[in-house]
Amino acid sequence: MAAARQVVGEHAGRDGFFLVEDLVGADDCARYAARLNEYASGRRAAPDGIRLQREPALDRSGEVRPDGGDIRKVDGLFHDDLLHGLITSEQVQHFVRALVGEPPRLFRATALMKPAAVGSEKGQHQDSPYWPIEPMSLWSCWIPFDDATLDNGCLTVVPGSHRRGALPHVQTQDDFVVPAEHYDPAALVPVPMRRGSALFFHSLLLHGSAANTSGDPRRAVTMSYVGPGHRYTGTPPAPEYPAVTR
Repeated sequence: MAAARQVVGEHAGRDGFFLVEDLVGADDCARYAARLNEYASGRRAAPDGIRLQREPALDRSGEVRPDGGDIRKVDGLFHDDLLHGLITSEQVQHFVRALVGEPPRLFRATALMKPAAVGSEKGQHQDSPYWPIEPMSLWSCWIPFDDATLDNGCLTVVPGSHRRGALPHVQTQDDFVVPAEHYDPAALVPVPMRRGSALFFHSLLLHGSAANTSGDPRRAVTMSYVGPGHRYTGTPPAPEYPAVTR
């Protein structure tokens, strides 16, 4: 915990994010990616609580791509027996506890599939304006199961943008984004990552990802956590956010 608090103290408050290299091994990344492919392709039936979302443009056109190549998201991964182990793993929770306090609870766990050639752009946004949680200080852990590159849609961030508070967002056809007049596009920093590395980031950090123009998918999981100081502010009844402490 002392090492985690040192990393958090050095980067979390100033930058709103930090990178931990090689948090998950290559074999585990392959296992997680294979499980996601099983859901996307329909080879594995999704249990209760897991939902799939198609790429919006393909959904409008009616185009279906083979082997799940049209799936944008797999949501509700806490209900998958394999991914559940990653969500609650000590290597992740070691940092989460230092960020949100104890005991942490899971707000969401979603796979972002970014399929080859058709994986859509995710515009610059902050997460907290989407979410009915106060204060706006959740933390997420984003882990790619493939190398995340400039070509396949690695994350981009604006360091320190979480300190500006919630920014205005506008609805587009397929997205909810911060208009460019509210930030400096020149301040965007791409964050290429090796598979299995982890980016921890604040829920007010401005971030996004480009479209996947490569011939390979960029599969990643994002896991967001609340602590004892967070409260639900949405329509009752409040959801039951599951504990992640083993």
